[in-house]
Amino acid sequence: MFWLCPPAELPPLVLASASPRRRELLTRVGLQFTVDSADMDERPLAGEAPARQVERLAWAKARQVALRHRQGLILGADTVVVLDDLVLGKPRDAAEAVDMLQQLSGRWHEVYTGWAILTAGEGGERTGHVRTRVLFHELGREQILAYVAGGEPLDKAGAYGIQEGGALLVAALDGDYFSVMGLPLATVCRELVAAARDLRPTPAGPKWQPL
Repeated sequence: MFWLCPPAELPPLVLASASPRRRELLTRVGLQFTVDSADMDERPLAGEAPARQVERLAWAKARQVALRHRQGLILGADTVVVLDDLVLGKPRDAAEAVDMLQQLSGRWHEVYTGWAILTAGEGGERTGHVRTRVLFHELGREQILAYVAGGEPLDKAGAYGIQEGGALLVAALDGDYFSVMGLPLATVCRELVAAARDLRPTPAGPKWQPL
């Protein structure tokens, strides 16, 4: 189905994330994978740049899951929203979601998504991040309250989901739409293929077996 990331050429793939958006994106391009989500403290380190933060957390998630698997590729990812050097993660509650959206109203902000691909049992790893700029419409307080009341913002960085009702908040976008959803799909698929080539079967037989 998907010429860039043909499932038959990939070893077993494990998504180290419980995000339904990331599952949806991988499914859209016909990839077969299992989910084994990581559980860790996602708070930034003191003075940590957003690009460094998302790559570190993506790697840490993939690493935690890789330790539970003996073969295949492990994919981790992390996303944050940045406004004027302030990192906006997932809101703790509805009040914080309202505050985040009020700050974003009518302004450009940046979305950083980091990814990491680790090879279970082989030690190989690939990491990177994608930065996308997003402009919000001017939002009235009633609009924000109605959006938050629906519950959609509470599990999303920056308190919005561009693929759902949050699409109505966005006036313009400069960069990778899918990265704002939580996974730079084209970039990650290319890297999965490259990682799989590192594990390409030898004359003695494949380095991986079906799970």
